Amino acid sequence: MNTMTLWHISTWEFAALAAAALLVGFSKTAVSGANTVSLAIFAAVLPARASTGVLLPLLIVGDVLAVLTYRRHAHWPTLWRLFPAVAAGVVLGTLFLVWADDGAVRTSIGAILLLMTGVTLWRRRAAGQDEEPDSVVTRTGRVKARSYGVLGGFTTMVANAGGPVMSMYLLSAGFRKLGFLGTSAFFFLIVNVSKVPFSVGLGLIDGRSLLLDAALAAFVVPGAFIGTWAVNRINQRLFERLVIGATIVGGVQLLLR
Repeated sequence: MNTMTLWHISTWEFAALAAAALLVGFSKTAVSGANTVSLAIFAAVLPARASTGVLLPLLIVGDVLAVLTYRRHAHWPTLWRLFPAVAAGVVLGTLFLVWADDGAVRTSIGAILLLMTGVTLWRRRAAGQDEEPDSVVTRTGRVKARSYGVLGGFTTMVANAGGPVMSMYLLSAGFRKLGFLGTSAFFFLIVNVSKVPFSVGLGLIDGRSLLLDAALAAFVVPGAFIGTWAVNRINQRLFERLVIGATIVGGVQLLLR
């Protein structure tokens, strides 16, 4: 992998990566989907494909911190419904990465994010009130879980951009703030860890990328603490608007980059 080493990165480039790592921690414990900005920063500083391999271990660090913070709020029936579809999406994403160039990856993910945002906004406007999380046991809920699961697995594999897709699913399923964060924390910890062998096999993770991760991981931790502090001061309506806004920004960034 053509990964830059720590010594080949300028001070300003490292500062940008450190800020992105801080945002990873914040997104995992406060506004899920905000790490699409981190994705853009990493892809700007590092080679585009290599950046996904550097970012993945940092996401896992953030996932661990989020699980420790919100583990009591996870909704496991939703997780069990999602995992088989996500596994299929990860396999499809791996196959896509074998032949797709950076432009195809960015365009595909950006279009999917904006499409999912539009669908979610339409559903929330049309419905008098949101469905409860246990709606995954209905036929419509199962179809929705499978659709979002495949898209989430695909996007998280090819660009570490599964957060916005799953954010749209959890919001559309009617999750409140803490249930949203607890369920997404376990979801992404399990999914991101399962992606490691695929990323190693594709050459996206190696000793040099892990060295850079070791230097950047220290910035994820304070970001997670800032997120934990902030989420208690954000009401449900603002929380949902921030998640949707972050998703739109991420989708546009991917399309325009």
